[in-house]
Amino acid sequence: MTGRSRRLSRLRRVVPESRAARQSAEPRATRPAEARGARPRRRGAQPKVVALGGGMGLSASLAALRRITGDLTAVVTVADDGGSSGRLRDELGVLPPGDLRKALAALCGDDDWGQTWARVIQHRFTSQGDLHDHAVGNVLIVALWEQLGDHVQALDLVGKLLGAHGRVLPMSAVPLELQALVKGHDAERPDDVDTVRGQATVALTPGEVQSVHLVPHDPPAVPEAVEAVLDADWVVLGPGSWFSSVIPHLLVPELLDALTETKARRVLSLNLAPQPGETDGFSPQRHLEVLGRHAPKLALDVVLADEAAVPDREVLTEAAKRFGAAVELAPVARRDGTPRHDPELLAAAYDRIFRMHGRIGPWR
Repeated sequence: MTGRSRRLSRLRRVVPESRAARQSAEPRATRPAEARGARPRRRGAQPKVVALGGGMGLSASLAALRRITGDLTAVVTVADDGGSSGRLRDELGVLPPGDLRKALAALCGDDDWGQTWARVIQHRFTSQGDLHDHAVGNVLIVALWEQLGDHVQALDLVGKLLGAHGRVLPMSAVPLELQALVKGHDAERPDDVDTVRGQATVALTPGEVQSVHLVPHDPPAVPEAVEAVLDADWVVLGPGSWFSSVIPHLLVPELLDALTETKARRVLSLNLAPQPGETDGFSPQRHLEVLGRHAPKLALDVVLADEAAVPDREVLTEAAKRFGAAVELAPVARRDGTPRHDPELLAAAYDRIFRMHGRIGPWR
């Protein structure tokens, strides 16, 4: 057993007993029979899905996934240092709550209760004082962290209050700093490579991001997040800000090990368009190339992309083959022309992928 495998085994053992008991008491879907040696799935069970990311990209994925499974876990990046999250992080030394709040809002139902609470936790104060631009959900989450002293228990409680259709977990229990090596960050020195610090700065850098890393370099993963990945049927990575929301999950060693060792199938959901700043000019295959540079041992099963956003399917297919993945093209963008995912169309694409790629249905 490798050192990392031993660490994964320890992480599985350290999930608090009360949580493990609560999870074991819930209905647990068994895995489908497949070449990887997983257990047969009982007829009618829902897929266990874990979605990784942050910000609006993860929210779009969750809004789609909650329509097709009731067994859904979001694992959220915790490197944000801007806006309300950054202020709370600096003042109180807490995890940045913003992306966790957005994930919880995305998991709210479409009934009056769910939509009311989604609006409440997303509401931002407007004032001339210190509360200006703070989100209600951020303050609520931080208050529960201070009251309970437990990140996971507090987020579970917020999810229960909201009637969330799934669970939200931070990828690490310590606040992280994202750093990037950026070529041409200073327009007067276009060939120089500088270190750019902070997720908010990296996301808007005018230069070309070469690579990213986290500080601390070996952050601890949240055990429940590792457990969820290892126990999943499907893991969904992306869409989202590539260097600041998607790739950071691959920089947490235990989480990357879990993604490598899990028997779950893995789908990578590509963005609809390059993001101004960090991925300006990126083709769909370029997104895959930089992902591979940061996690060369990562395997994928499916790469999902909007058919209108892929100018050359053959080139993307070749890039996906390096991960062992097939390419699925589907119309997943909103019809208003904006580069945003439509929850219903994205849900249909995920549902088709889950059913077609080695799975036994129906799950609903």
